Amino acid sequence: MKLAAYIGGLLGLTLLIVLVLHADMPALGRVWHLANAAILWVVPARIIYFAGYALGWRALLGPFNRGKAGFGYILWVTTVREGVDRLLPVANVGGSVVGVRLLRWRGLSIVSTSATIIAEIVLTLAAVFLLGALGALILLTLSPGATHHTLIMVLLLSLPVPVIFFLALRYGHIFKRLERFLGPLLGLSGADAAAKLDADLQNCLRRVPTLLCVETLEFLALASAAFEIWWGLRLFDHPVSVPAAIMLEGLSQAARHLAFVVPAGLGVQEGALVLFGHAIGISTELSLAISAVKRTREILCGLPPLLSWQWLEGRHLRRSGTLGDHARTTRGRNHPSRSRTAPGGSDHPETDGP
Repeated sequence: MKLAAYIGGLLGLTLLIVLVLHADMPALGRVWHLANAAILWVVPARIIYFAGYALGWRALLGPFNRGKAGFGYILWVTTVREGVDRLLPVANVGGSVVGVRLLRWRGLSIVSTSATIIAEIVLTLAAVFLLGALGALILLTLSPGATHHTLIMVLLLSLPVPVIFFLALRYGHIFKRLERFLGPLLGLSGADAAAKLDADLQNCLRRVPTLLCVETLEFLALASAAFEIWWGLRLFDHPVSVPAAIMLEGLSQAARHLAFVVPAGLGVQEGALVLFGHAIGISTELSLAISAVKRTREILCGLPPLLSWQWLEGRHLRRSGTLGDHARTTRGRNHPSRSRTAPGGSDHPETDGP
């Protein structure tokens, strides 16, 4: 996975460099000159995305949570997961591992939490597909004279992926079959843990009303990011309609998820915005500027949660280390080989000497 992330990152960086070199740099500078502090509204607007995902995850955690982790804590963990996936070279899987660890601090089971995250990933794939399909339909409407056979074929060929993934997890006992491979990745040990993960996951996937609710929340959360494109292009003096912004967001999100091994979708997001932006009259320079807005938002929304997580990790480790040192000291004082009670009732430490 690390090797794939490194190769994907290198290819994405190469694509980004090619796009920038082929752009009109003076024109790109003029586009950025139109921006002002109002562009920072994309940062507080991101709370809609985080809240949607946190509410959905909380619903999936329902039977396993039992009041251990409140909505505020789940919302914070959601922001940390997003920061890890967007800003660290972890191929979009590191955030899930961190999420399991952080909920374990509140006493939730590793297996049950892993099951909810896997279910959430399946629903995210479905939501991304739906948003991408909506984007494709809007693109066909906005540019009816153009041919988009490749895009339609990609969408049709990718349709079975979330369906097959869902059915395999729902009925296939996949983790019991892959326990030796997936155990170290998820922190599981033994066939019993893998079987429990299968059981908890199937329990999640049987709750159809909850799944539909979570799917709706995730779809709305993903679609809300179109505000960044709509608002940015408005400030760059090239306003577009809301459907056009949704189209660009949906297709660029689909491209990023298809290239999930590329850290932070480096180069992939830019290439998708340039490609589909050209279809509706948006220049390369404007597309790169919009991508820069999204990258800036990722940094501003991702760094504070990452720093808070690292601070709490250090505090947690120091507390564990202090408790461990205290326990070792106590055991050392009470260990029978370290002290001996004399017949007269007083304790005399043993010595190695005569």
